[in-house]
Amino acid sequence: MQKIKQIRNEFFINTSFPGVVGCIDCTHIAIVPPNNQNAEIPEYIYVNRKGYHSLNVQLICDSKLYILSVNAKFPGSTADSHIWNSTTDIKNILEELYRREYKGIYLLGDSGYALRPWLLTPYSETTTNEEEKYNKMQMSTRSIIERCNGVLKARFRCLYWVLHYTPKKSGKIVNARVILHNMCIFSKIPVPDMNDDNVEEIDLGIINNDYPEDGTRRRNVNPELVESRRIRDNIARCLFNNIIKLLR
Repeated sequence: MQKIKQIRNEFFINTSFPGVVGCIDCTHIAIVPPNNQNAEIPEYIYVNRKGYHSLNVQLICDSKLYILSVNAKFPGSTADSHIWNSTTDIKNILEELYRREYKGIYLLGDSGYALRPWLLTPYSETTTNEEEKYNKMQMSTRSIIERCNGVLKARFRCLYWVLHYTPKKSGKIVNARVILHNMCIFSKIPVPDMNDDNVEEIDLGIINNDYPEDGTRRRNVNPELVESRRIRDNIARCLFNNIIKLLR
């Protein structure tokens, strides 16, 4: 719990966004088309929305770009939200902390994820200045994970190009590079030159139109969704009020 508080404090110092313990997003790692004879894992499921074969790799990082969690098991066509729902270790920890009344601990994700009390997403439509301010702050803070994706691929250019290995071995290569990346962060090794346009990584995730932002498929009332909206509204109000105070 002490480590979580430390990460949360560092995020607040660096971004002024309260309660954040990590930013989550997925990035595509290109692979050669798998020669897979297993009918249960057909080749076409590795084709992503951009038309090439890949692994859809989920990363969660802190404000220093240290990668807290990696999941490199899923093919490129997999929705970001599905990968997150399958990442039971981190997900269960956050849910359990919430159940134990440890409020104010969140991941930040994009609109490809369902809004939850422990995973805050942007407003799909803004109707007030408070909501607009929240979205700008949320996007600015969440850009840390996009930078992390870019730094990872800049350090290890094999992740930017195409891995000529099976999906399983490619996933192991990704995991190994994440470990080395974290060692670089820990050792304060300088970040590679990010001026190369080829290195820049902007991946906002897959938005699954069949899975709305609020995570509901029916009009039934989800208590977690109600609480999530209340939390997000409170943060939006707090961020907006702080700006107003600074302008006075």
